[in-house]
Amino acid sequence: MLKVPDPELQIDFAGALADIRTRYLQDALLSTVRQLDITELDKALAEYVPKASLSILASCGLRAELLFAVPVILDANPRLLAYYRLLYGYSQKEFYSRETGISQFSSMEKHGRLPRKGAAGLAELCRSLAGAGALLLDGIGGSRMSRELLDDLTLLTLGPQLRGGANVRKGADGIVKVFDVIEEIARDAVTGVGPSRIEITNAAGRRVLIEFAPDPDIIIREEMSGGSFRDLIAIEVKGGSDFSNIHNRIGEAEKSHQKARAVGYVECWTVVNVGRMDLDMARRESPTTNRFYRMSELFRKDGSEYEDFKDRVISLTGIRS
Repeated sequence: MLKVPDPELQIDFAGALADIRTRYLQDALLSTVRQLDITELDKALAEYVPKASLSILASCGLRAELLFAVPVILDANPRLLAYYRLLYGYSQKEFYSRETGISQFSSMEKHGRLPRKGAAGLAELCRSLAGAGALLLDGIGGSRMSRELLDDLTLLTLGPQLRGGANVRKGADGIVKVFDVIEEIARDAVTGVGPSRIEITNAAGRRVLIEFAPDPDIIIREEMSGGSFRDLIAIEVKGGSDFSNIHNRIGEAEKSHQKARAVGYVECWTVVNVGRMDLDMARRESPTTNRFYRMSELFRKDGSEYEDFKDRVISLTGIRS
């Protein structure tokens, strides 16, 4: 029987795109330009945009700000830096990096806030962007240039960004759900709950902490005498459901578990969000992982895989069954 997955991602993208158009894309640019003094804008364009580029765009009947940033626009709406980044095809990671020197301007896109350098910083930024704009125009050619094409180019860069954001949210959601499974297993021993951890008391009367962590995702530690801790379990959760990318996710888990093992964790587990997995392949690609589990099996809280997970949590933390 054929089964096409639900287009949930595209539904989410459609909603996000409507908002993004009014904040970062061509709609936002045109709305900002309408509020500016056109004479001042033309002066700025003449100063920052190469004459040859101005001539090509004029012959196409296009305003130069569709392709070139100038300080008067970015000062009026700092978030439009995202429009030019997307138009030129740069990811956020690539654009706001030490190598480019543009990381100091990331607050413009993220928060709509100008950098401390003020006008001098915007002038330097726009001169740098002008080079990329001129190269893009030359590469495309005036005969193919149109407002619609420029809009399409921003969307081509935006797509992977939205998908990446969706994957991050999916991964974070998976971590929380695995944490909830552990909390339910240890429920009768819980003595305290905080925003990022729960405390339990095991059969020996010792405090055990189950915590969210940056790397790996979930850690379980037992407090020893003198306030030191014994590192029990490190859990890496990979929430992506794309089976074709499973090798990368297992590789990422291996790197995380190598760090965990180096600081003394006894058990390193990897939880994945795929329905089928070649365990031999997974063990080869992450030899540091002691146990592999599937989210679907843990979340339904039944079956041998869940029972194994549950038994090991109980055994290693020392709580009463």
